[in-house]
Parts: sequence; C-alpha cells; structure tokens
Amino acid sequence: MRTYLVVIDETDEASIALRFASRRAMKTNSALHILALVESEGFVAWGGVQATLEEESKSRAEALVSSAAGTLFDETGIRPSITVKQGKGPKVVREMMDEVDGLAALVLGAAATGAPGPLVSHFAATEAGSLPCPVMVVPGSLTKEEIDRLS
Repeated sequence: MRTYLVVIDETDEASIALRFASRRAMKTNSALHILALVESEGFVAWGGVQATLEEESKSRAEALVSSAAGTLFDETGIRPSITVKQGKGPKVVREMMDEVDGLAALVLGAAATGAPGPLVSHFAATEAGSLPCPVMVVPGSLTKEEIDRLS
C-alpha cells in the first residue's frame, strides 16, 4: 500500500502538512505514517538533568502525535502509523524513509513567513536528487479550505 510520511512537531506548518497528507491519503486510498521528532538535547553537564530533559521532550512528542492521530481518525477515519524517534531531524527522517514500505511521498510544512524550516531546506535542496520518493512541501500560509481543495 502507498504511504504518505508526514513529520510533525508543535508548529502551525506541521499541522497544515498533516492535514494535507491525511486528505491525500484519504483521497488516494493510501496509508499515513506520522513521525514526531525529539531533537537530542545539547550536552548538559549533569547526566540526570539531560535524561530528564530528553524524557520530557519525548513525552511531549508522544502526547502531540497521539492527539493528532485521534483528531485525524475522527475527521477522516484513517488510523495512521505512529513513530516517535529521537535524533537529528534529517538523519531520522531519512532512516524512516528507508523503513516505510510503499513510500508515496514525504510531506513537510513550510513556515508561512521567513525561512521554510530545517527539514524543508534539507530535503528540498541538499538531498532532493537522491530521495526514494517525491517531497511535498505544503505552504504554511494555506487555509484549511485551500488545503482541502488542493489535496
């Protein structure tokens, strides 16, 4: 089965990317895989403090993705696969792209203003020619109605 991989975090553009990906998956009878990234914390001198910070980040990411999956199921009936991984964003996303069977596209949201974000900058430029699937970049300035129409 074809699968759309969408990366989410707490940003508005991630919500827009998730809406677009879920509508695409629904309209094309495809699966959806949500990846929540937990960035590695910078080095903290006290190991216990670092472990606590990383655990808190992971808990926030798990809560975010669970909430998003529940809302998604209510709106579209799609039950997405969910992964929460810790590490450097581009590296973790690339690993997931290799793991997901039938990958149809990587769906990322671009910030409505300013720089598009580190993942968009990386995957739409640096690695664009070597990816195993297309990258769909959803502009952060789109309204829900525009997303629904375009997807």
